[in-house]
Amino acid sequence: MMPLSRHRRQRGFTLLEVLVALVIVGTALGASLRAVGSLTQNSDGLRSAMMATWSAENHLVRLRLAKTFPQTGKRTVDCPQGDLKLICEEEVVATPNPRIRQVRVNVYDAQYPARRIVRLVLLSFND
Repeated sequence: MMPLSRHRRQRGFTLLEVLVALVIVGTALGASLRAVGSLTQNSDGLRSAMMATWSAENHLVRLRLAKTFPQTGKRTVDCPQGDLKLICEEEVVATPNPRIRQVRVNVYDAQYPARRIVRLVLLSFND
């Protein structure tokens, strides 16, 4: 028969092991939250770009449907899309061929007018 030891080995985790596990879990949760935040920002950016592209395309279609040869110069118009307040800046530039004009449409967010979201270019012909 074995003699009973005065110090029995206790089962369970030490405080140090619990703290290390908490640090690992906390780090994983922090990384997950950052990844979700990044995905949300990317989703908002893609949505803004899509809406701005639609606004620019709508503006260019209106120009084509007007069937007039655009005058050179710049003009700015509001071109909201959905719940986004957007600003379309139209710039008509002469080309070496007097029967062709280049139309550039830049779309900006009204809240951040210094940041261009999208730019579309169209060539307009004088029939």
